[in-house]
Amino acid sequence: MKNISVILILCASLSACSESFLDTESKTTSTTGNFYKTENDAYRALLGCYDGWQCTTSNQSVSFYLASEMMADECFSGTGQTDPYNYRVIDRFDISYSSSDLNLYETEWKNYYAAVYRCNELLAHEEQIDWKSDEIHGTYIGECRALRALCYFDMVRLWGNIPLFTEPVNENREQADPDDVYNVIFEDLKYAAANIPETAFPKSQAATNDGHITPYAAKALLARVYLYYTGYYGKEPSNVTKSEVLQGLEDFISKAENQGYGLVEEYKNLWPAASSSWTKQDSAYVQTNTYAGDGNKETVLAQKFNYTQNYNGDLDGNRWLVMMGIRNFISVPYGQGWGACTVHPKMISAYSDGDSRLTASIVNLASEGITSKPDFEKISIEDQREYTGYMVKKYTPMSEWRKNETSGEWNEVNAVVGLGDGDFQYSQYQNFIVMRYADVLLMAAELGSPNAQTYLNRVRQRAYTINGTLNSNYREVPATKDNIMKERMLEFAFEGQRYWDLLRQGVDYAATQIAESGVNVLSGGDPDQIIISADKVKATKGLSQIPYNQIILSNNVLKQNQGW
Repeated sequence: MKNISVILILCASLSACSESFLDTESKTTSTTGNFYKTENDAYRALLGCYDGWQCTTSNQSVSFYLASEMMADECFSGTGQTDPYNYRVIDRFDISYSSSDLNLYETEWKNYYAAVYRCNELLAHEEQIDWKSDEIHGTYIGECRALRALCYFDMVRLWGNIPLFTEPVNENREQADPDDVYNVIFEDLKYAAANIPETAFPKSQAATNDGHITPYAAKALLARVYLYYTGYYGKEPSNVTKSEVLQGLEDFISKAENQGYGLVEEYKNLWPAASSSWTKQDSAYVQTNTYAGDGNKETVLAQKFNYTQNYNGDLDGNRWLVMMGIRNFISVPYGQGWGACTVHPKMISAYSDGDSRLTASIVNLASEGITSKPDFEKISIEDQREYTGYMVKKYTPMSEWRKNETSGEWNEVNAVVGLGDGDFQYSQYQNFIVMRYADVLLMAAELGSPNAQTYLNRVRQRAYTINGTLNSNYREVPATKDNIMKERMLEFAFEGQRYWDLLRQGVDYAATQIAESGVNVLSGGDPDQIIISADKVKATKGLSQIPYNQIILSNNVLKQNQGW
């Protein structure tokens, strides 16, 4: 992470010897026997928890983000024409496309449980730490519990039926009732919201504390979990109420301005690619960049990444980002990638005239002149599966013009060149924005705030504001549930939220939105069609495949989800 140092805490267990004089205690190695004593020890362990959360993405096979995008109705699986069909299995909820892919999420399963284990280690030793300050105690433990909640929320949404661990043990457990998992998530987030001080990580110091979980982030996450649980399961949780969740959001909103939170004035400035443009002036290329920056006022919580990842075990890069790039092709400001998550053409028509979110969210390869570049068809389209002409702009590798000081020529190069190893595959470092302030406003509106209309208007007015001017296409719409959900689709497109918003409106409803009877695309440059069966979505209840290897290792204690 760029602003949270990564220290890997290795907990070694020593085998006891029969001769007591052989028992020794290391003076240099941290173990569970000599660690967890001071607040500094707790901080180091907390960094290990953040590192574990980061590793769920930086050391990934599919990644939660990619899965969320492919399963939604925003994107198709894409990737290369000769690639395996593992992503198509996810996109179409159908194992028959690649029947040998029985362990699609095994890396993710292991990474998430490793991250949870780290959190449980710190929590298990909470009482033996010599806390000098109640505030530090509440902050560190609050962050740790929120990280555990984040991991479990991803896991329970993805797989539904998972073993639950709240202590650092290694044992074969049956899958828990999802209610029990959600109860832990709710309690963890409530603890974080109540115990992390409001002054812990001020926006004014975002350059050094961006990425830490604040009480405001905990309140926003609590609302997200509540909305998903009550929607997907159709019932109220036992340990949190709607009024409690809404009050947390209203408290956040009432203090937002004084705490440095708010909406970034222009939507495109939230995203590096959308806010970057290049012009040729005489013989040089000049960049204009209006990006609001990491840790900007709209960022409530971000998962941080760095460019120092390598093949020697340093895992802190955004590994899934390279999958989102234009297949094999650099076209400033977009870097090369592997062409996953091609954008569904219906997303183009979903935006009204004057809505700035369209061009900020989607790369239109034709209108941006990319399809007319030399060899684009041969290099990219003919190697691309499920090509639609549109790619995601919010999350994409970057490139830039650079002058070769020897030859004097200007060349388009991947932006990570010269950073770390400069490898376009693992040196990507764009942060993933877990929660934005716009989401806080729309969730409060959805939960029935008396200010729902004002909150919805604020989000929509920003969408129609360009260069500080609200354009004439803006029209106010009433703050009904349907209008709020439509606004979420447009506001948070390609941010990993759409699929879960669909599911929480009911599996049958989600299935009708995701199903496709034949969308025309190109695969390998030839005509192809996307067909997705609603029955497949319903059969799986929107849940994903549990890795077959994990079921075998459990001696069949774990049971596969329906439909897989």
